[in-house]
Amino acid sequence: MKFFLQLLFGLALCSQLSYADNMREGFSAYESRDYVNAAQFFQAACESGNMEACYDLANMYDQGQGVVRDDPKAVELFTKSCDGGFADGCYNLGLMSYRGEGTKQDYTKAFVLFSKSCDADHIRGCYNLGIMHYTAQGVQKDYAKAANLFQKTCDQGYEEGCLTLGVMYREGQSVLQNKQTALDLFKKACDGNIPDGCKNYEKLRREMP
Repeated sequence: MKFFLQLLFGLALCSQLSYADNMREGFSAYESRDYVNAAQFFQAACESGNMEACYDLANMYDQGQGVVRDDPKAVELFTKSCDGGFADGCYNLGLMSYRGEGTKQDYTKAFVLFSKSCDADHIRGCYNLGIMHYTAQGVQKDYAKAANLFQKTCDQGYEEGCLTLGVMYREGQSVLQNKQTALDLFKKACDGNIPDGCKNYEKLRREMP
């Protein structure tokens, strides 16, 4: 029995090393633009249970890198990585549901997936969730929730969140109208190389006394 347990442990360890090796080789091939081999290594790691590998392979199917472009296959792999707890997989699956790429366009499903990624602190997932609350896509319009999400993303350095929050302060949408705060947020977005942040900053600065 002891020998059998040791054997099982050895097999499990070899399996872990195997997909770790496949991931390392996959990244190396991808960086060298050897996409065909990269896809094969990611495929092997994904089949061994590495959810990040499933995510990477999904991106390759989405872009047609090393494999024939296949959006439904990308959806299948993003779903696997999301179900396996990989937040980036949930986010990308949300994007494909939102856009109707490789699957039926479904704002409600996209909202659920962005929520799942946001719960895992995926910053773009939180931002897109805020946009859906703001525009009433897949959920009822809720400016207060949108503002909270944009504030969260802005605080974490995502300048798109600062820009959209600035619009809400400029217009007084669920927050007390404050053009100085809006100006500061637009400046932060502009400093982060967001063109609309710069445009809004200059426009509002000219309008203010």
